[in-house]
Amino acid sequence: MKAEAGPLSQAATIVLKAGTLPGRVYTGVVAGLVKLAAAPKLDLGILKAKQDRLFSILKPMRRVIIAYSGGADSAYLAWAAHRVLGKNALAITADSASIPESHKNDAEAFARECGFRHEYIETREFDNPDYIKNDPNRCFHCKDELFTRLEIVARERGIEHIAYGVNVDDLGDYRPGQRAAKLHQAEAPLVDAGLTKAEIRELSRLTGLSTWDRPAAACLSSRIPYGTPVTLENVKTVERGEEAIRQLGFRQYRVRFHGKLVRIEIAKDELATALTPEMAQRFVQIFKPLGFHYVTIDLEGYRQGSLNAVLVDQ
Repeated sequence: MKAEAGPLSQAATIVLKAGTLPGRVYTGVVAGLVKLAAAPKLDLGILKAKQDRLFSILKPMRRVIIAYSGGADSAYLAWAAHRVLGKNALAITADSASIPESHKNDAEAFARECGFRHEYIETREFDNPDYIKNDPNRCFHCKDELFTRLEIVARERGIEHIAYGVNVDDLGDYRPGQRAAKLHQAEAPLVDAGLTKAEIRELSRLTGLSTWDRPAAACLSSRIPYGTPVTLENVKTVERGEEAIRQLGFRQYRVRFHGKLVRIEIAKDELATALTPEMAQRFVQIFKPLGFHYVTIDLEGYRQGSLNAVLVDQ
């Protein structure tokens, strides 16, 4: 199908080739709805200049692996790399228990929609005791494993560059994974182009990418408080709970795992729907069978990185 051409003219026009990719191609190595209208109006000239800058950063790479989660940022980066480099851009998604199956399915669907190359790579962060113990450096160990695996693929295939979808706004947050990316010399083209989260979403919308309003996402392990071991059992419990909430029609939410207590975060613009006796009963029916003794709704609503509050206290 053809994406609608937006005001960015040629920079925002692309034919999205629907392809038929196998469900999982292994490499062989082991928001509530985004309301951009409510945001400050973005200057189209600046947007086009930044997108052109991104294209000019990607072009000399010639061949690149994109660490692709399927979220709005990595999806836009994968699209841009495909736009500039064609089949010489390869998007790779971690096949990890910490990534919800629904997110993997979304990543596959977008790759088919755009026609870019997409594969999976098995990651084994759950074999690492430093990851399992879940201290504030957990994300470092996860990304260290991912980029180590991607480097192996890059060496085997003669690909010089690995890039990931960090944006300018991410630089001010506590994200140990960025330290791992620097350690492995992974490149950050969105940062180099000066792109913010809002600009990436707006460029995606103007280009006709279906990911432009995709809710913010993070790995399932981020739902487990620091100091509580991350296990396959508790991340799968979180995944089942979040899938059930999605089936209820909510768009932006988190299931925070606190042992026998579950703390449910719902986006503020959806919170009124959650705070009814009827919905409370639905939540109880979902989470009690999952092993929780206490089912709670966080009155502050969804906010990114809420479990990092303990780091501020410390």
